[in-house]
Amino acid sequence: MRSTTGWQAQGPGSMQRAEISRRDLRGDDVAVRVDFCGVCHTDLHAVRSHSGGVLVPGHEFTGVVTEAGPDVTAFRAGDPVAVGNIVDSCGECDMCAAGQENFCREFPTLTYNGTDRHDGSTTLGGFSREYVVREKFTHPLPSGLDPAAAAPLMCAGITVWEPLRALEVGPGMKVAVAGLGGLGHLAVKLAVALGAEVSVVSRSAGREAEAIALGARDLVVSGDEAGAAANRDRFDVLIDTVPVAHDVGPYLRLVAMDGTLSQVGYLGSMTVETMDLLGGRKKLSSGGSGGVPATAAMLEFCAEHGITADVEVLASSRVVEALDRLERGDVRHRFVLDLSDLD
Repeated sequence: MRSTTGWQAQGPGSMQRAEISRRDLRGDDVAVRVDFCGVCHTDLHAVRSHSGGVLVPGHEFTGVVTEAGPDVTAFRAGDPVAVGNIVDSCGECDMCAAGQENFCREFPTLTYNGTDRHDGSTTLGGFSREYVVREKFTHPLPSGLDPAAAAPLMCAGITVWEPLRALEVGPGMKVAVAGLGGLGHLAVKLAVALGAEVSVVSRSAGREAEAIALGARDLVVSGDEAGAAANRDRFDVLIDTVPVAHDVGPYLRLVAMDGTLSQVGYLGSMTVETMDLLGGRKKLSSGGSGGVPATAAMLEFCAEHGITADVEVLASSRVVEALDRLERGDVRHRFVLDLSDLD
């Protein structure tokens, strides 16, 4: 085993700097010095619900390869790389064969709080100075992408990229994005770059300038009855990134005939009125992360179009502050931890 330093949850309200263990490199492993790691709502939920065991959050990070196993062919020491929220899968099921490792029939190994498929240990995440990961689930970080601003692409970015591509978003389509947080602002940027006419749906009219600055055409205020009526059946696709429990009915009523609402923000139970789907043959869909090919394609697209997240970079010692502010919604649009202070 090898050791590194990271931030370990100590109950639901605190994080403590601690020494953590990493496995010795297997043949197809690379060791990555983690430089920047995004802070996701999933991290917040994991810490707030933590009740025991070793928890090191973090599943969207960039860094530099420091060592490669003997069977690694794509990377060598010094290469800039990016790692997301999946670090292994069975590699044999139909989903893995189709490049959808995120839907692995045996469930993918998550970057943290997952179970290592070889030794059964619990995976520890990217709020640490080093991570050891299989070559297959390591991506070259394209030149030109700022490593801090690119880190959130590996979770927030791929989470919205996959439904945008699955729904064939492109020129001539009208797309709405509900929520303007970590996922939402990237959904706007990506949909605009794909050629769609994009609108933002928000509770606050005060975010119109922000939406337009990201490339959106306009802002629709949710809860405004007149605005809802004027925009009824308008959008071919609506990407719902709202991370808390909410009624999707008002959003479905904005979706056009044969259009789709893709809900990617909230992971809990929800109730849907059948009439909101029936009136226009509307579809309710979702998605979760992305497979290796989709993630590679997303990174290439972002490099080509100069797309990264809007981030506030904090020293990793301020991780509790980042979680507290994320819980209050006090971030535009993604916190990223700089792990260099762990040296």
